[in-house]
Amino acid sequence: MRRHLARALAVGAAAALIPLSSPAHATAGSVVVGGFPVDISQSPWTVALSSRDRFGGTRAGQFCGGVAVDRTTVLTAAHCVSAAVLGAPPGQPGDLKVITGRTDLLSAQGQEIPVTATWVNPGYNTQTNAGDFAVLTLASPLPASSVIRMAAAGDAAYAPGTAATVYGWGDATGDADYAHSLRAARLQVLPDAECERAYPGDENGKYAAASMLCAGVPQGGRDACQGDSGGPLVAQGRLIGLVSWGSGCGEPGNPGVYARVSEVVRTLAGGR
Repeated sequence: MRRHLARALAVGAAAALIPLSSPAHATAGSVVVGGFPVDISQSPWTVALSSRDRFGGTRAGQFCGGVAVDRTTVLTAAHCVSAAVLGAPPGQPGDLKVITGRTDLLSAQGQEIPVTATWVNPGYNTQTNAGDFAVLTLASPLPASSVIRMAAAGDAAYAPGTAATVYGWGDATGDADYAHSLRAARLQVLPDAECERAYPGDENGKYAAASMLCAGVPQGGRDACQGDSGGPLVAQGRLIGLVSWGSGCGEPGNPGVYARVSEVVRTLAGGR
């Protein structure tokens, strides 16, 4: 089963199906599969994206994840801030907020900080998912301890076999088992050749090593899933990926695909 392309979004008292592009993204509404609970203090740079106008008050309006890479800068997936998801152009964030310092979405822990500006990678391809990242600017700064460093090209953290961890509030089982507390799953970075075999360009999608990386475990059972999009994949204390897309959740032979952060670094270094 592929990752769902759509989910019901609560908009006032009504619900609408908001389709996302194919291959299937790890879309709004679910938790890390095969994971374990963690406290936000263990990954203070992990944030939740919230829009109560679009998603209602359940789970504090959470629909995607993100990661703080500067005191006022959060990275997320480009598809998380599309017009289809937010109901408005990316340059009009509306009630979009970043929830920081909160383990349980239903608690009052941490802060909800308004997003003042969004920037979507102009190279993002909605058909191939290449370049799936966006930058959010926050209305007030985070503590310096809530920021993680991005891994540039050539960093050892990208080496195949490197232990990595993905964080999120998404689907915990792949069966719409939505959690409200932060979870994480231990994975390993996979060789590009293995990712290309998994996603050669058929109906499940095409892997492009220049802007993507994939991570998982050979037996399956651990993965990001719906609701984790834009969340961090971390290795050796550095950010290496943003949850982007995949086929199914935790299925053997179908690892999760992430936006490669070295490509984010390169793009941002060239100026927005």
